[in-house]
This record gives sequence, structure tokens and C-alpha cells, in this order.
Amino acid sequence: MRPFMRRITQPLSRDKSDTLLLLATCVLVLAPHAGHLPAWIVAACSAILLWRGWVTFRGHRMPSRNLLVPIAVLTMAAVYWHYKTIFGREAGVAMLVLLLTFKLLEMHARRDLFVVLFLGFFLVLASFFYSQSIGAALMTIAATVAILTTQLSFQYTGVVPPFAQRLRLGAFILLLAAPLTLVLFLLFPRIQGPLWGMPVDAQSARTGLSDNMSPGAISRLAQSDDIAFRAKFVDPPPPKSRLYWRGPVLGSYNGRTWTPLQVRLKTNRPIVIKSHGTPLRYQVTLEPSNQRWLFALELPQTPPVLRDNASAFGPNLELLASSPINERVRYDAASVLDFELQPQESATALRLWLDLPQGFNPRTRELAATLRKRSSDNAEMVNAVLRFFREEKFRYTLEPPVLGTHAVDEFLFDTRAGFCEHYSSAFVVLMRAMGIPARVVTGYQGGEINPADGYMTIRQSDAHAWAEVWLANRGWVRVDPTAAVSPARIEMNLTSVIPRRTLGGLITLDAGQNSWLAKWQALRQNWDAVTNAWNQWVLNYTPDKQRSLIQSLGFDSADWRTLTGLLAVAASIVLAIVVLPLMWNRPQFDPVEAVYRTLCRRMARLGCARLAHEGPRAWRDRLSASDSPLAPERRAAVARFLDSYERARYGTMSKDASAVVSNLKSLLAECR
Repeated sequence: MRPFMRRITQPLSRDKSDTLLLLATCVLVLAPHAGHLPAWIVAACSAILLWRGWVTFRGHRMPSRNLLVPIAVLTMAAVYWHYKTIFGREAGVAMLVLLLTFKLLEMHARRDLFVVLFLGFFLVLASFFYSQSIGAALMTIAATVAILTTQLSFQYTGVVPPFAQRLRLGAFILLLAAPLTLVLFLLFPRIQGPLWGMPVDAQSARTGLSDNMSPGAISRLAQSDDIAFRAKFVDPPPPKSRLYWRGPVLGSYNGRTWTPLQVRLKTNRPIVIKSHGTPLRYQVTLEPSNQRWLFALELPQTPPVLRDNASAFGPNLELLASSPINERVRYDAASVLDFELQPQESATALRLWLDLPQGFNPRTRELAATLRKRSSDNAEMVNAVLRFFREEKFRYTLEPPVLGTHAVDEFLFDTRAGFCEHYSSAFVVLMRAMGIPARVVTGYQGGEINPADGYMTIRQSDAHAWAEVWLANRGWVRVDPTAAVSPARIEMNLTSVIPRRTLGGLITLDAGQNSWLAKWQALRQNWDAVTNAWNQWVLNYTPDKQRSLIQSLGFDSADWRTLTGLLAVAASIVLAIVVLPLMWNRPQFDPVEAVYRTLCRRMARLGCARLAHEGPRAWRDRLSASDSPLAPERRAAVARFLDSYERARYGTMSKDASAVVSNLKSLLAECR
């Protein structure tokens, strides 16, 4: 044990310390990919890195190619077996990750080092396939500085500066590139579309509303703090009780799951809307969802305009894009909050919203029949059901009991505990059982104004389900049965009713408590504002924004010729500003010293390098010794050069400096 401890405490050699720095840099480069690669690739790369570290510490030989080649072939075959291809984003990144780690076990020359470092640069860039957030950008900057520091460390031939100094130099090199990077970001011709355009890579799973609803679907979604979209109001925002962001409209029910209505009367039938009041203007920034749904306050006047993705109203006034939303989009909208929707709908169309599956929920049907006997007025029946929810002992909870075959019966008469999907589903079933056309509407309700930037943030936890009933001369009317059970959910937000879990569910944060954890809310709002600014000004720097920038500079068009010319001029100016001060301030070596350094490099290649403590005379005496590896003629030539250099450097310098330099160069030529 003691000999091992002595080895650990001894300072590492130059080669070992540089190699360990390279391994640490590779870990930093590969870290962003670990969460997106199969477990077996992560395990294999970890084992290879540990193997390489053990070889470095112990000073063992590198493994032979006879061992590495079969292992590499097996892992490449495993990549093909796992992804069913070696092309595409995921398979390509997996191959590069394995190539980088295997190359660490096959480093025999300086060019192998550069292969590893350049692979590192490429994998740093590939990490943006997963995320382009601020955190990903900071991680990329850290990895790039580490790569530059490692490259510098391997370049030193003499005394190596401390690690902190090398790290500062690596960061300084990256900082020098920042102005040119900004110019390229602003003026390099932009292309529309995602960073990676392979069709098979576009269908990654996203969190958000789906086109169906069953018990527990929205309650699970409501436990997510992910952002669904943001809204920036041009006009004063309405109260939270009126913030209903319309999404999928569901009309078909099989006894458990609601889905969009499959039967259509006329796809081109006009949608009649009688608007009251002034439209409310706002802008929505929608996060990727891999769905076609667009969200707007009830009710939008016109479909929003999207670039390269047409949008239109669905048959029930849903907003739909022609293609799934696989990247962040921003659109302007204007909605009216007071309206009448289809007040003169035909009886044939209304019958579609009365269908119920046979053999399900008999007790609910009996309750509907009992209520219907009390009045023939549909509006009174709506109020009667809402009173039933309000006066009976119903509970609003994210963790309702599991329901069986007759889900609505069990909810209304047994458990009486549920989330918004339970109440909206039961309400619509009761309405249809009473002969009142009704349907389920899903979307988001509420939102939170961020005081840091004025944007309203709508999260997945704001997902909600409500109902619409058709009433004569009024059309489709929104009814939210959840408000009858838990008015605070509509007037305020979800956390005012149900405490929010934080720190992975370990701690429950009640909005009504004065807990110190609640102070993190302000910090989160500030971070959300920074993230939103990053999204708006960096990630959403589209060709339209670039065109507006060019036009603001006084140019009529922003075609590639204009952009190329501006880029060349701006890049030249930036390079001049950055490079010229470096050239003016670079160390100046006198010509005598430059010739002497040339001799030092030449002798080092011959195995006769000058020692750090040797002056020219001591070095000459050592090279003139009989056991010197130099030939007698070269030994004498070197001695003459060093004598002349000593007189020039430490004696009285001749007034004709050029003659001294010329003489030294002649003597240097004899030292070949």
C-alpha cells in the first residue's frame, strides 16, 4: 500500500499530465451526448476512457491493433444493429463518439492527437442537435476552451506554464474569435429550417397535448413544468379567468377515451361567428411539439401566418398547421373574447354531438333522465349539473383513483375525485344523455406574466379541459365544470389549489406557505426571461429578421450578393481590429538572438539540445568534448559560431549590426 501511495503523491511526468488533460477534455466533450446515446455505448466509452487512464497511470504499453480492430468492428456492427443504419443523425453521432474513444487507445504520433482534438470540435458542434439552449451554449464554450488548452499544452517544447495560465490563454484565443463569430451570425446567409433535416430524425417525441383524452391524460401532463408557449400582449391582457387557449376539440367517445369527431357533414361549411368588442392583439412563441396544433385565445379572427407552414381553421375552429411543429415558431394573432359561435347550426350537424356508446354508464343516464324531468330548458339543465358538482362532495386532485369500465358512473357516484378531464368528460356525457349537444375542448387555461420581461408563460401544467354546449340562439357556449368545483383553479392557477412538487418530487411547495423555497420563483422568472431573450434574438434569428437588419442599414435587398459583400467588409474590419494590436504588441527578437535560436533548434534535432541552465560557453565546452556525438568538423563549426555569438552578445557590439548578423549566418551555414 505504501509504495502505491508514494507513486500517487509523486508529481506526474509531462506526458502523463498532458494525456490526463486530454482524457478530461474528452469527458467534457462527450458529456452532452451521454443522455442521448444507448446505455451500452455510454458504458463502452466509459470503459475505454478508464482503460486509457489506467494505461497512462501505470505506464503500460498501448493495446495492439490485433485487440483493438475486432473490438472496433464489433461495436460498429452493434451500432448498425441498434439503429438499423449507419447514416442519419443518431447513428452518425454514435459512430463518432466511439471513434473518438477508440482513437485514444491508438495514439502513436502527434497527428493522432490532432485527430482526437478535431473529432472533439466536431462532437462539440454535434451537441447542438439535442439542444440549442443557453446551457448547451455555455457547455460548448467550456468544451472548446478545454480543447484549445489541451492543444496548447502539447505544443510547448520547453518549460510548460502552469495550468491556470494555459487555461487563460485558451479562453483568450476563443475570445479573439468572438467578434468574427458575431459578424458571421448576423450576416452569413440564413437558411430556413432545423439544424438537421433528415426525415427520420424529425419525429422525436415531444411533450404536449395529444388528439385524444382519457382519465389521467391531462393530470399527468399538468405535473410538467415545461413551457408550452409564451405570449406577448400588444393590448392589455385579460384576467386569468378568460385566458382559454383553444386546442383540439373532441367529440367521439368510446366509454373511456375522447377523440376528434370522425364524421363530417361538409368540410367547407362556413363557420359563423358573431363577434362583440375589439379584438385583442398578441404574439405567440410556440415551442416544438411534433403536433399540428396551434394555440390562440378563444376566438381567433383569422389563422396565423407561418413561414413555410400554412395554417387554417379546423372544422370546429381549432387552429391547425399543415405540418407538425418541429421547431420553435412565432406568429401574431388577434382574438375576440365575446362572441357567438354557430348560433344557427343545423339539426343534422348537432346530432353528431349527441352520440354516446351503448352499454356504458347506466347510473349517469338515470341521473340525466331525472334532471331532465325537472325542466325542458337546456340552459337550466346546464346550471343544474354545475350545481350538482358544486354542492356534492367532489374533490379536485392530480391523483384520482383508477376508474373501471363505467368510468363516468364511478367518478360521479363513487370516487368523486378527479382532475379537469374527469369533470369535463362527465359533464359532456350528462349533457348528451339529456339530449343537449356537447363536446370536450382541450387546451391551456391561464398563464403567468413574467415581470422580468412582460411575457406571459404558459406551461404544460396549465393544460386544461373544458366543455362546450350548444344553446338555441346562443350557439356553442363554453362551460367549465372545473370552475364549479375549484374556482381558484380558473381565477388564479394550478398551484393555488394543488401544491407544486419541486426538487424531483422530494419537496412539496405550497403557494400559500411562506417557505424560503418560494423565493426561487423570482429566480426562475429571471432565468425564464433570459431564456426567452435567447430564444427570441438568437435562436429565432430568421431570414426575415436578417432581411430587416440589412434593410435597416439602407440596402434595398438582402440577396446573397449583398450579404456576401457586407460579410467580407465587416469581417475584414473586425479582423483588422483584432489582429493589428496583436501584431504591434508581439515580442520583438533582435536578429542576433534569432540566429542563435535557429542553432538551438538545429542542435536539438541532432540530440545535442542546450540545457536550460547552460550559457553559450558551457554549451560549447560540452559539445567540444571528445564524447560529443557531433562529427569533428561540425563540432569545430559550432564552437566558432558560439564564440562569435558570445562576443556579439556579451562583448562590445560592432556598430555595423548587419555585418555581425551576416557573419553569424555564415557560421550557422557551416554547422549543417
